[in-house]
Formats: sequence, structure tokens, C-alpha cells
Amino acid sequence: MLYNCNININKQTVYIMKKFFLTVSAVMIMFSCNNEDNSISETETTEASVSAHRGCASEEVLQWQLKENPGLAKRMQDIEVATSQMISQGRIVNGVLEIPVVFNVLYRTSSENISQAQLQSQIDVLNKDFNAQNSDYNTANNPYSSVRANVGIRFVLDAINRKSTNKSSWGTRDAMKKSNRGGLNPTSPTTKLNIWICTIGGGILGYAQFPGGSSATDGVVCDSRYVGTTGTATYPFNLGRTATHEVGHWMNLRHIWGDATCGSDLVSDTPTHNTANYGVPAVGHRSTCSGTPLEMYMNYMDYTDDRGMYMFSNGQKSRMLAIFNVGGSRASFR
Repeated sequence: MLYNCNININKQTVYIMKKFFLTVSAVMIMFSCNNEDNSISETETTEASVSAHRGCASEEVLQWQLKENPGLAKRMQDIEVATSQMISQGRIVNGVLEIPVVFNVLYRTSSENISQAQLQSQIDVLNKDFNAQNSDYNTANNPYSSVRANVGIRFVLDAINRKSTNKSSWGTRDAMKKSNRGGLNPTSPTTKLNIWICTIGGGILGYAQFPGGSSATDGVVCDSRYVGTTGTATYPFNLGRTATHEVGHWMNLRHIWGDATCGSDLVSDTPTHNTANYGVPAVGHRSTCSGTPLEMYMNYMDYTDDRGMYMFSNGQKSRMLAIFNVGGSRASFR
């Protein structure tokens, strides 16, 4: 839904819009400096070793989509305006929202054809992480325990689609989402969360499409080695947090460092980060950004190992729930 730009908006909305414009401008500049030939090839050979650091391509995919679709920036701007208004007016979805999940498994080897039990373990992780039921939610010495959120969203396994392929890796240009390119088309993407499971390549664990993009490619992509907690789930990304992170993007969350040095994630209660954190930082790790705040490295939208992330913030909760409200970009899921 597009909103009239002449509506009366408060100061918080103006502030959010300014931050959004700066973010999109930076994204477009970064994209213009990178040749598309440097993107991950759809036929790239799978790397032999496990990625040492978390790799999420959601921002890079957004850069590509903004270049390919001139109208996307305006739609995302409208979503930011609506999100800010819904948060400020308190019009947030009450109760528990239930989201059906469709897994689209693309496999070349038997190990890539991961089991239903492994897929169900991923559903279990999402339900725990989005409902503050994860065992590490009450981790001691968390300096941000006062803003931990119970998002209140339930995920239900709706269907599993499988397809054999001869591709060794799929890249990040959405080929896995298109049957005419050897992949699987999404199932009812306006009412169901589609998660493609495949070998991505290039050290990428996963990526997601932000709200506002085409329904024909809407959903999340996860590498088969980083799904759930059993089977092929590979340390240090073996606790299902790759999907938690990517579903966060799908619900309109940005990386906590704002994909820029001391950038903004458009959330009020998360601190400013220098950049991504990796591994498991020491308790008390501080940013060198203005005010040297304690970094919220335990947030699902950072880049730490699975065992190092265990919370969303209340501000992130409000931002996620806003897109499901009446007039929100994912209101059709209600």
C-alpha cells in the first residue's frame, strides 16, 4: 500500500525518513562502485571449508534490487513512513501472529537434501527465538536485559518442496526462486514465508528480501549447512540462528551496525556499533562511536556466532510487528 506523502507526520517520522534517505543513498553509491561481475556466480564451486565468519548477503541483494527496480526505493520509503507512524501511535499487532512456513529444498547431493527432522528443528528454533523461550535468553551479564523482547510470533511448518538439481551453488541473484532457472517458485508468498534451502556459495550463510520487493522473489534463503540444530548444521552456525537473523531482515530489521561505520539500524533502543561483531565478543565490549556505548553484540542482527546471539530488542519488536498491522507491507499475513 502506498501512502500519501502529504500526510501530517511527526518529528520522529521525519527523523526516520532522513535516516532512510541517507541509508539508501549510501547503498546506491556502494553499488555503483562494484561491478556486477564480482557477484557470486550461480555455478561457483562450493567452498571446501566452513566459513569462519557469518556472511549475510541481504544488504548486497538489496543494492542489486534497488538498481534493477527504480520504484523499490520509493516503496521502501513509504514503508518507513508507515512503520514510524504505527510505532508512534501504538497500533501494533496484539497477541500471537502465526506464520506458515514453506521450505523449498534444492539439492545436488544427498547431504544437501536435508531431512524433515532438521527442517522441523529450524521451526523450533524460530519459535523459541521469537518468543523469548530460547535457553540462552536469560544469559548472565547481559547489559541489555532490560530491553529484551518477546516478539510473539509463531511459525508453523506448512509444506516442504524438494527438487534435485545439478547446480553446485546458486549465488545471490534469486535463481533458486525461479523454476525457469532451475529453482522453485514461491508458494503463496503473500500469506506464507518461503525459505529456500540450497548451497549458496561464496561464504554466504543466507540472505532475505526486505519488505517492498517483488512477491515473486519474496522470502529467505539459507545454506543447507546452517539450518536447524541437527543433521548438516555446522559449527559455529549450528543453532539455527542464520534463519532467525534472515527472518529478522524479512520483517524489516537492518544489521545492527546499519551497514556503515557507526551507522543506524533505524531502531531507537539499540546502540551504535562501529561495524559487525564476529565470534563471541567479551562482555563489556564497547563501540568507539560517539558516547562509546556498550555494543549489543548478543542481538540476532549482529554477525556473531550462533552461540553469541540470543535476543531482539523491544524497538526491533515494534518495527517487526508494524509491518503486519493494517496498512503494513505484510498485512496479508494476518
